Amino acid sequence: MLKFYSMEIVFQEIPDEISLAINITNCPNLCPNCHSPWLREDIGEVLTREIIDNTIQKYKNQITCILFMGGDHSLEDIIDLSYYIKESHKGIKTAWYSGQNKIPKLQPNNPLNYIKTGEYQEEKGGLNNPKTNQRLYKLENQEKQDITYRFWKK
Repeated sequence: MLKFYSMEIVFQEIPDEISLAINITNCPNLCPNCHSPWLREDIGEVLTREIIDNTIQKYKNQITCILFMGGDHSLEDIIDLSYYIKESHKGIKTAWYSGQNKIPKLQPNNPLNYIKTGEYQEEKGGLNNPKTNQRLYKLENQEKQDITYRFWKK
């Protein structure tokens, strides 16, 4: 069961997408210097299909992607909601920001369009630092493409 703390429209987390970032609580990762340590707590409201539907309706024509920020404790729920979004809201992409260091094994018909992996390591920085250990992958036709470089200024 996924619970969320907040939602906000964001422009930088997924290149070329206007994303509705849903901050998922109960994070098990315990990354040192986490930017959102309150998301480790089991707080917030249960994220249901009805909430997804109402939120997408509210921001209709303003968002292109639903971004699950966290949810490492319940990948099954992330996948289930992503399938639901793909089927019920044509054209809305889905993304998942995970603190895990590897992409979990996904089914061949995986509904996610993007996955960010990697725990935050302060000395390496976030996705906008070329030295980062974190990676953002675009998933398409059973292929994964590392698009992390798109965050780096030239």
